[in-house]
Amino acid sequence: MSQLFTPARTRGFLRATAAAVSLTSVLLTAGCGSSDESGGDAKTGASVPAGFPVTIDNCGVRTTYDRPPSRVVTIHQHPAELMLALGLKDRLVGTAFPDSAVLPELKKDYESVPELAEREPSFETVLDAEPDLVYGGYGSAFDEKEGRSRKAFADAGIDTHLNREYCGEKRVTMKDTYDEIRTIGTLFGVPDRADELVADLEGRAGKAAGKVEGEPEVPVFVYDSGDKSAFTAGGKSLGTELLRLAGGDNVFTDLDDVFGDVSWEQVVDRKPEVIAIYDYAGAGSVEEKKEFLLSQPALSDVPAVRNKRFVVLPLTATLVGIRSAYAVEDLARGLHPESFR
Repeated sequence: MSQLFTPARTRGFLRATAAAVSLTSVLLTAGCGSSDESGGDAKTGASVPAGFPVTIDNCGVRTTYDRPPSRVVTIHQHPAELMLALGLKDRLVGTAFPDSAVLPELKKDYESVPELAEREPSFETVLDAEPDLVYGGYGSAFDEKEGRSRKAFADAGIDTHLNREYCGEKRVTMKDTYDEIRTIGTLFGVPDRADELVADLEGRAGKAAGKVEGEPEVPVFVYDSGDKSAFTAGGKSLGTELLRLAGGDNVFTDLDDVFGDVSWEQVVDRKPEVIAIYDYAGAGSVEEKKEFLLSQPALSDVPAVRNKRFVVLPLTATLVGIRSAYAVEDLARGLHPESFR
C-alpha cells in the first residue's frame, strides 16, 4: 500500500525545514484611517487606498503593500477557501492542488477559479497567470528545488505569502487560524470581513465544544497515512487541539512535532478508542485506509479497530484555514454522539 505513504511524508518534511523561521505578524505602517472594504482602488490604480501602505512580516519575509493585491494565485486548497470566505473571488486568477471536497457554500466560486495544476504548478505556469501575489498553503508551495522559491518570485516582481502554519516549529492552535484570517483581511484591505468571519468561526467551534464540556476524554489515534509505520498528528498539530476541543485526547500528544511516524506497536500500546482518518487526494481513499486497518491482525485488539469506531476528516479541515472550526463539530459528534441527540 505505497499509496498510503508518500504525500504525507512530503508535507511533514517540508514543514520541518521551515522550523527556524519566525511566525507571521502584521505591522501597520504609514497608512491611516479605516481600510477600504471595496478594494476598488487596487484595480483602478488610483490613489492609495485608506489603510495602506501595509507591511507584513511573513515567515521572515517582510513585504510592504501599497495597495491590496489584485491578481492572486493560491497554491493548495485552504488558502483559496480562506480568500473565498472573505469575498475575494475577484482577486483569484488561479489555484492549484485541491486536497478535499470544497465546502458546499464555496463550491461554485471555487470551481470558477482556473485550476493551474493538480499538484504544485511549475514556476513558469504561475508566471503565465500574471499574479501580483502567490499565496501558498504548505511549505512545498515555495520549494526551492522546484524553482519556486520566494526569492525567485521576488526576482520576478511577484510578492508571496505563506500560511503561518509553515512559518516555524511551534504548536499550532486555533489562534493561528484566526490570526491568519485577520492577516489576510489586512493584506486585502477587508479587516471588517475578517473580524466577522473570525467571530462566526469562534462561535461555531465554541458551540460544539460546549456540547461536550464535562464529558470524559476519548483516546484518539489520528491516521494520516502509512503501512510499514503510521504517519500521525503529533502534539504540535492543530489536529491535537481540535480533538481536545471536541472532547478527545490525541494518544500521540507526546510526539514533539506537527506530524511524525510512530510504530504500529505503539498504536496498539496506546489503546485508542477512536481512529480519526485524514482524507485527502493521493494517499488512498478512506475505504482503503479502513480496510487496511481492519485487515491487520496486530491491530485486532485495538478498541477502535475492534469496535470499528472511525471518524473522517478532510485534511483541509485540520489545517490553518476556515475549515478547522467545522472540524470541531464533526469530531465532537463522532466522539460523543450522545451529546448531540
